[in-house]
Amino acid sequence: MDTSSSASGVPPPLVPPPPVITPPPPAKPRRSWGWMIVSIVLIVLLGFSLLGNLAQAVSHAIGGGLNRGFKNSTAREVGPKLDECLLEDNGAHNKIAVITVDGIITSHSPDQAGNNMVDVIQAQLDRAKDDKRVKAVILKVDSPGGEVMASDEINKAILKFQDETRKPVVCSMGSLAASGGYYISAPCRWIVANDLTITGSIGVIMHGINYRGLMDKVGVAPMTFKSGKYKDMLSPDRSTNDIPPEERAMVQALIDETFQKFKGVVRTGRAAAHEKNKAEGKVLSPDWEDYADGRVLSGTQALSLGFVDQVGDFDDAVDRAQRIAHLAEANLIEYRERYDISDFLSMFGQGGSAHDLKLDLGLDLPRLRSGCMYFLYQAPEN
Repeated sequence: MDTSSSASGVPPPLVPPPPVITPPPPAKPRRSWGWMIVSIVLIVLLGFSLLGNLAQAVSHAIGGGLNRGFKNSTAREVGPKLDECLLEDNGAHNKIAVITVDGIITSHSPDQAGNNMVDVIQAQLDRAKDDKRVKAVILKVDSPGGEVMASDEINKAILKFQDETRKPVVCSMGSLAASGGYYISAPCRWIVANDLTITGSIGVIMHGINYRGLMDKVGVAPMTFKSGKYKDMLSPDRSTNDIPPEERAMVQALIDETFQKFKGVVRTGRAAAHEKNKAEGKVLSPDWEDYADGRVLSGTQALSLGFVDQVGDFDDAVDRAQRIAHLAEANLIEYRERYDISDFLSMFGQGGSAHDLKLDLGLDLPRLRSGCMYFLYQAPEN
């Protein structure tokens, strides 16, 4: 003890307390931008959907006020939504609608909105029917054909359109208008083909695969229970020796019946066109059925046989449509299918088979369903 400090009355120096060490504040969690981006995208999509619904409601209200008491036969609440697009502006009041048939003709390949080719073409014809400014239609065909039923439905739609509206349909064939592609061209008032167009191929094909031989090799035996002798017609797991001749005859009779329908469509369509076109068009050659054996023809050969009326291109088809419809000038339009947010969202509420993801390899190869008949030209593979 320091007695001198005590004696002198001087207090001892103060000792500072030890410093208080506070822990560092916890690090702020890193901000995640993923959920924010997703939220913004969903909000934007919802906004577009609301705007679309509002615009549709306003359009319906305006249309209802202007057309009170008038029922538009093609005002569709469901089905393809089409926008009119201008292809060529010639400063004219009248219009010529261009409808394109490209690729395999089918009713089993719905688009993003669930509409197939037949639905879209029918909707386009309906729009052209109701528009009084549309005086003619050009059917652009670039197709090897396809399903029998789909081709027949398009054929009938074109016939009905011309009968009800008296508006001519002029066909403009592209590089390929064979089999079903020609089937839907036959009812047209005038047919224009390029000299290098591949057309014809008038005939019917039914495709199937028999894999019974492979099953026998791997030791697989099918078990079939049926109610009648022919209930398993066209079954791929039967031995070809078990197919009775009368069954083969029945299948061939179906093919022949459909083939006769094809030739009847050609005969009737070309005769009706010639009756209206008179000397300007072409009449079927007396021996045209000799060339209706599935063979393909060039545009020049088709002209000589009366399958087409003119060798030319799309511009020639436009000129012919104007002449038939007695138009000095016309604007060219087309109807393009419109997809909105409801079509996009509907993809998530449908089965996986409704909207398959496809890899586009630049090839348009048909997938023939076994047991189905086709108006189809199959080009040989390299």
